[in-house]
Amino acid sequence: MKLGVLCSGGKDSLYACGCAMEREEVACLITVRPANEESYLFHTPNVSLVALQAEAAGLPLVAVDSPGEKEEEVSDLRQALIIARERHRIEGVVTGAVLSVYQATRVQRVCHELGLWCFNPLWHTDQEAYLRSLIRRGYVAIIAGVFSAPFDASWLGRRIDEAALANLKAYAERHRITLTGEGGEYETFVLDAPFFTKRIAIEETCPEYRNYRGMYRITRARLVEK
Repeated sequence: MKLGVLCSGGKDSLYACGCAMEREEVACLITVRPANEESYLFHTPNVSLVALQAEAAGLPLVAVDSPGEKEEEVSDLRQALIIARERHRIEGVVTGAVLSVYQATRVQRVCHELGLWCFNPLWHTDQEAYLRSLIRRGYVAIIAGVFSAPFDASWLGRRIDEAALANLKAYAERHRITLTGEGGEYETFVLDAPFFTKRIAIEETCPEYRNYRGMYRITRARLVEK
Protein backbone atom coordinates (compact mmCIF):
# COMPACT_ATOMS: atom_id res chain seq x y z
CA MET A 1 0.00 0.00 0.00
CA LYS A 2 1.28 3.46 -0.90
CA LEU A 3 1.21 5.89 2.01
CA GLY A 4 1.68 9.61 2.43
CA VAL A 5 3.08 10.79 5.75
CA LEU A 6 1.69 13.94 7.34
CA CYS A 7 4.97 15.53 8.35
CA SER A 8 5.40 18.59 10.55
CA GLY A 9 9.15 18.21 10.93
CA GLY A 10 8.77 17.04 14.52
CA LYS A 11 9.74 13.78 16.20
CA ASP A 12 6.30 12.15 16.18
CA SER A 13 5.64 12.45 12.46
CA LEU A 14 9.18 11.36 11.48
CA TYR A 15 9.11 8.41 13.88
CA ALA A 16 5.69 7.43 12.50
CA CYS A 17 7.20 7.65 9.01
CA GLY A 18 9.89 5.19 10.07
CA CYS A 19 7.24 2.83 11.45
CA ALA A 20 5.27 3.03 8.21
CA MET A 21 8.38 2.22 6.16
CA GLU A 22 8.72 -1.04 8.06
CA ARG A 23 5.26 -2.15 6.92
CA GLU A 24 4.32 -0.43 3.67
CA GLU A 25 5.64 1.83 0.88
CA VAL A 26 5.95 5.50 1.81
CA ALA A 27 5.37 7.47 -1.39
CA CYS A 28 5.69 11.04 -0.12
CA LEU A 29 5.73 13.44 2.79
CA ILE A 30 2.82 15.87 3.12
CA THR A 31 3.03 19.12 5.02
CA VAL A 32 0.65 22.00 5.64
CA ARG A 33 2.46 25.25 6.45
CA PRO A 34 0.25 27.51 8.60
CA ALA A 35 0.86 31.25 8.61
CA ASN A 36 -0.68 31.38 12.09
CA GLU A 37 1.79 30.25 14.76
CA GLU A 38 -1.19 29.56 17.03
CA SER A 39 -2.51 26.92 14.64
CA TYR A 40 -4.85 24.42 16.34
CA LEU A 41 -4.20 21.58 13.93
CA PHE A 42 -0.64 21.92 12.64
CA HIS A 43 2.86 22.14 14.09
CA THR A 44 4.55 25.43 13.17
CA PRO A 45 8.21 25.71 14.36
CA ASN A 46 10.57 25.40 11.38
CA VAL A 47 7.93 23.73 9.23
CA SER A 48 9.50 25.28 6.12
CA LEU A 49 12.50 23.00 6.66
CA VAL A 50 10.47 19.84 6.09
CA ALA A 51 11.74 20.17 2.51
CA LEU A 52 15.25 19.34 3.77
CA GLN A 53 13.91 16.32 5.65
CA ALA A 54 12.14 15.08 2.53
CA GLU A 55 15.35 15.44 0.53
CA ALA A 56 17.31 13.62 3.24
CA ALA A 57 14.76 10.81 3.16
CA GLY A 58 14.74 10.67 -0.64
CA LEU A 59 10.99 11.36 -0.75
CA PRO A 60 8.93 13.87 -2.73
CA LEU A 61 7.14 16.54 -0.72
CA VAL A 62 3.60 17.83 -1.09
CA ALA A 63 3.44 21.22 0.62
CA VAL A 64 0.36 23.43 0.98
CA ASP A 65 0.26 26.86 2.61
CA SER A 66 -2.56 27.66 5.04
CA PRO A 67 -3.74 30.82 6.81
CA GLY A 68 -3.99 28.59 9.91
CA GLU A 69 -7.54 29.55 10.83
CA LYS A 70 -9.35 27.20 13.19
CA GLU A 71 -11.53 24.58 11.47
CA GLU A 72 -10.79 26.08 8.04
CA GLU A 73 -7.44 24.28 8.39
CA VAL A 74 -9.31 21.06 7.71
CA SER A 75 -10.01 22.27 4.16
CA ASP A 76 -6.30 22.98 3.70
CA LEU A 77 -5.52 19.46 4.90
CA ARG A 78 -8.05 18.05 2.44
CA GLN A 79 -6.39 19.96 -0.40
CA ALA A 80 -2.97 18.57 0.52
CA LEU A 81 -4.26 14.99 0.64
CA ILE A 82 -6.04 15.34 -2.69
CA ILE A 83 -2.82 16.59 -4.31
CA ALA A 84 -0.85 13.71 -2.76
CA ARG A 85 -3.40 11.20 -4.01
CA GLU A 86 -3.31 12.61 -7.53
CA ARG A 87 0.47 13.00 -7.79
CA HIS A 88 1.66 9.94 -5.90
CA ARG A 89 -1.38 7.62 -5.90
CA ILE A 90 -1.41 7.27 -2.13
CA GLU A 91 -3.95 4.89 -0.62
CA GLY A 92 -3.45 5.88 3.00
CA VAL A 93 -2.15 8.56 5.34
CA VAL A 94 0.25 8.22 8.28
CA THR A 95 0.06 10.56 11.28
CA GLY A 96 2.19 10.98 14.39
CA ALA A 97 -0.79 11.61 16.67
CA VAL A 98 -0.19 10.35 20.21
CA LEU A 99 -3.03 11.69 22.35
CA SER A 100 -4.62 14.63 20.52
CA VAL A 101 -8.25 13.74 19.84
CA TYR A 102 -8.71 17.13 18.17
CA GLN A 103 -6.05 16.32 15.59
CA ALA A 104 -6.79 12.63 15.16
CA THR A 105 -10.54 12.96 14.61
CA ARG A 106 -10.15 15.66 11.97
CA VAL A 107 -7.50 13.78 10.03
CA GLN A 108 -9.50 10.56 10.23
CA ARG A 109 -12.64 12.32 9.00
CA VAL A 110 -10.90 13.76 5.95
CA CYS A 111 -9.27 10.41 5.19
CA HIS A 112 -12.65 8.66 5.41
CA GLU A 113 -14.23 11.21 3.07
CA LEU A 114 -11.42 10.74 0.54
CA GLY A 115 -11.38 6.94 0.82
CA LEU A 116 -7.91 6.85 2.37
CA TRP A 117 -6.71 4.51 5.14
CA CYS A 118 -5.46 6.34 8.24
CA PHE A 119 -2.49 4.78 10.09
CA ASN A 120 -1.62 6.13 13.55
CA PRO A 121 1.28 3.98 14.86
CA LEU A 122 1.81 6.08 18.01
CA TRP A 123 -1.81 6.41 19.09
CA HIS A 124 -1.98 5.95 22.89
CA THR A 125 1.48 4.41 22.95
CA ASP A 126 3.47 4.24 26.19
CA GLN A 127 5.12 7.66 26.07
CA GLU A 128 8.30 6.81 27.95
CA ALA A 129 8.87 3.62 25.96
CA TYR A 130 8.34 5.57 22.75
CA LEU A 131 10.87 8.28 23.66
CA ARG A 132 13.42 5.67 24.68
CA SER A 133 12.92 3.95 21.33
CA LEU A 134 13.30 7.29 19.53
CA ILE A 135 16.65 7.85 21.24
CA ARG A 136 17.85 4.25 20.86
CA ARG A 137 17.07 4.10 17.14
CA GLY A 138 19.13 7.19 16.40
CA TYR A 139 16.56 9.90 15.78
CA VAL A 140 18.14 13.28 16.50
CA ALA A 141 15.32 15.55 17.66
CA ILE A 142 15.79 18.96 19.21
CA ILE A 143 13.38 21.20 21.10
CA ALA A 144 12.04 23.75 18.59
CA GLY A 145 9.55 25.48 20.87
CA VAL A 146 8.45 25.61 24.52
CA PHE A 147 5.05 26.83 25.61
CA SER A 148 4.56 26.23 29.32
CA ALA A 149 6.21 26.21 32.73
CA PRO A 150 8.70 24.94 33.85
CA PHE A 151 10.59 25.07 30.52
CA ASP A 152 13.24 27.79 30.53
CA ALA A 153 15.30 29.18 27.64
CA SER A 154 17.98 26.51 28.05
CA TRP A 155 15.60 23.98 26.48
CA LEU A 156 15.56 25.74 23.12
CA GLY A 157 17.68 23.71 20.71
CA ARG A 158 18.31 20.98 23.30
CA ARG A 159 18.55 17.43 21.96
CA ILE A 160 16.14 14.86 23.31
CA ASP A 161 18.50 12.32 24.87
CA GLU A 162 18.48 10.25 28.05
CA ALA A 163 19.34 13.27 30.22
CA ALA A 164 16.54 15.32 28.67
CA LEU A 165 14.14 12.41 29.12
CA ALA A 166 15.02 12.22 32.82
CA ASN A 167 14.22 15.94 33.14
CA LEU A 168 10.95 15.48 31.26
CA LYS A 169 9.95 12.63 33.57
CA ALA A 170 10.57 14.84 36.59
CA TYR A 171 8.52 17.63 35.01
CA ALA A 172 5.69 15.19 34.29
CA GLU A 173 5.60 14.15 37.94
CA ARG A 174 5.79 17.66 39.38
CA HIS A 175 4.01 19.76 36.77
CA ARG A 176 1.81 17.18 35.04
CA ILE A 177 3.14 17.82 31.54
CA THR A 178 2.91 15.08 28.90
CA LEU A 179 6.26 13.40 28.28
CA THR A 180 5.89 13.70 24.52
CA GLY A 181 4.70 17.31 24.56
CA GLU A 182 1.35 16.23 23.17
CA GLY A 183 -0.36 18.67 25.53
CA GLY A 184 1.32 21.53 23.67
CA GLU A 185 4.10 21.99 26.23
CA TYR A 186 6.92 21.68 23.68
CA GLU A 187 7.55 20.96 20.00
CA THR A 188 10.52 19.44 18.21
CA PHE A 189 12.44 19.33 14.96
CA VAL A 190 14.28 16.29 13.60
CA LEU A 191 17.82 16.71 12.30
CA ASP A 192 18.50 13.05 11.55
CA ALA A 193 16.63 9.76 11.31
CA PRO A 194 17.63 6.16 10.55
CA PHE A 195 16.17 6.44 7.04
CA PHE A 196 17.88 9.76 6.19
CA THR A 197 20.80 9.45 3.78
CA LYS A 198 22.12 12.81 5.02
CA ARG A 199 21.62 14.81 8.20
CA ILE A 200 20.58 18.42 8.68
CA ALA A 201 23.26 20.80 9.95
CA ILE A 202 22.06 24.01 11.56
CA GLU A 203 24.08 27.04 10.49
CA GLU A 204 22.11 29.95 11.92
CA THR A 205 19.34 30.37 14.48
CA CYS A 206 17.27 33.15 16.01
CA PRO A 207 15.95 31.96 19.39
CA GLU A 208 13.15 33.89 21.10
CA TYR A 209 12.05 33.37 24.71
CA ARG A 210 9.81 35.15 27.20
CA ASN A 211 7.63 34.05 30.09
CA TYR A 212 7.92 30.30 29.55
CA ARG A 213 7.26 30.63 25.81
CA GLY A 214 10.01 30.39 23.25
CA MET A 215 10.83 29.42 19.69
CA TYR A 216 14.09 28.04 18.32
CA ARG A 217 13.92 29.49 14.83
CA ILE A 218 16.35 27.89 12.41
CA THR A 219 17.13 30.58 9.85
CA ARG A 220 19.75 28.69 7.85
CA ALA A 221 20.45 24.97 7.54
CA ARG A 222 21.82 22.51 4.99
CA LEU A 223 22.24 18.82 4.37
CA VAL A 224 25.63 17.24 5.10
CA GLU A 225 27.04 13.74 4.89
CA LYS A 226 26.54 11.52 7.91
